[in-house]
Amino acid sequence: MSADVASAMTFHPQPRPGEARPWAFPAPERGTLDNGLTVLRCHRPGQQVVAVEIILDAPLEAEPAGLDGVATIMARALSEGTDKHSAEEFAAELERCGATLDAHADHPAVRVSLEVPVSRLGKALGLLAEALRAPAFADSEVDRLVRNRLDEIPHEQANPQRRAAKELSKQLFPASLRASRPRQGTEETVARIDSAAVRAFYEAHVRPSTATVVVVGDLAGTDLDAVLADTLGGWTGSAAVAHPMTPITADDTGRVVIVDRPGAVQTQLLIGRIGPDRHDRVWPAQVLGTYCLGGTLTSRLDRVLREEKGYTYGVRSFGQVLRSTAAGTGAAMLAISGSVDTPNTGPALDDLWKVLRTLAEGGLTDAERDVAVQNLVGVAPLKFETAAAVAGTLADQVEQELPDDFQAQLYARLAETGTVEATSAVVSAFPVDRLVTVLVGDASQIAEPVRALGIGEVTVVTN
Repeated sequence: MSADVASAMTFHPQPRPGEARPWAFPAPERGTLDNGLTVLRCHRPGQQVVAVEIILDAPLEAEPAGLDGVATIMARALSEGTDKHSAEEFAAELERCGATLDAHADHPAVRVSLEVPVSRLGKALGLLAEALRAPAFADSEVDRLVRNRLDEIPHEQANPQRRAAKELSKQLFPASLRASRPRQGTEETVARIDSAAVRAFYEAHVRPSTATVVVVGDLAGTDLDAVLADTLGGWTGSAAVAHPMTPITADDTGRVVIVDRPGAVQTQLLIGRIGPDRHDRVWPAQVLGTYCLGGTLTSRLDRVLREEKGYTYGVRSFGQVLRSTAAGTGAAMLAISGSVDTPNTGPALDDLWKVLRTLAEGGLTDAERDVAVQNLVGVAPLKFETAAAVAGTLADQVEQELPDDFQAQLYARLAETGTVEATSAVVSAFPVDRLVTVLVGDASQIAEPVRALGIGEVTVVTN
């Protein structure tokens, strides 16, 4: 560029960052409708798409014997027609609102999620109320959903990650515990489900007195009390107490289970046990330590197995709440997951166990702890930019019987957690002699190298 051209250009001042503003996870306002429905609302200025979450006290544990999967079929059927609209008409009305409606069943509850522009909130909540108040559960629609679910199961069996997760649950939990079986049922149990079974489950467990609705978005100018009274306030049902929960127990005796996949070029790893849930005081330190172990590309597991050895594209450690209750009957799944090439399955597991032993012997470093805090706490405002993210977290807190300020307090406690405390928590979470290892891969190639490691008795299953 010539000097004459440069002198004619006008350079605008470089933007400078503003002062950091304090941030905390938003606290909701609580209320109750006349029908007993608990309401949590959270005004988020600028969020013109409102997120609504309904938590229904219909846990998987409440499914009748031999009908595993009926909660999932019921959840899916809620939007497949009502007493006023056919399935096609209901879908068209949702589309006219610019709304999306989804539902799923999990161990603690059935969740129904709605997102809609705030200008059409009343109409969409009316449709949601209709689905909860008077779902049609037509024979043809339920039969279609059952067939769809039966078609999904073989695909899940063929997916190494899903297959490993199902096997780990089967291995960890006693057969009598619902957590030991697939969340959405098996081919045998789903095939038994019909519209009568779905309606019976709905009538036994879906009622406003044991449900909670979370509403998050820009609520300025919206008379939410009136909108809720006109829509969800018309949903009626008998009074009931919350469904009691059976304590979760597990056998974490160190052992290895290989799910044989002849010819597989990769081995899927899933190593786990159960540990404390979010009501336990150790939870923040456990979150921090687990993140240091395998929460990101710079974690110890990735640094060794990915960067140094080249065994994998990535290995992650995590804690996933199965069920969390104030009564102490909950638990979280603590796990390490990833995949490695078949010939290096034995060496990769050997190095993984060395990482765990080194962690127990030498502990985390202050630098690792500081990076984890920055990544977990520093990015929180970005994580909760959308109304849906806030609503989902508030619904999790309801589902897990946590106080409304739990998430805000969690970030404060993460920032206060020291290196020694985080080390102690992650070492306790992943003891080298109390881990159940599931490998989905070619048993003919990996069984003997794994046996030679001495990390537990090795069993091969072929189904």
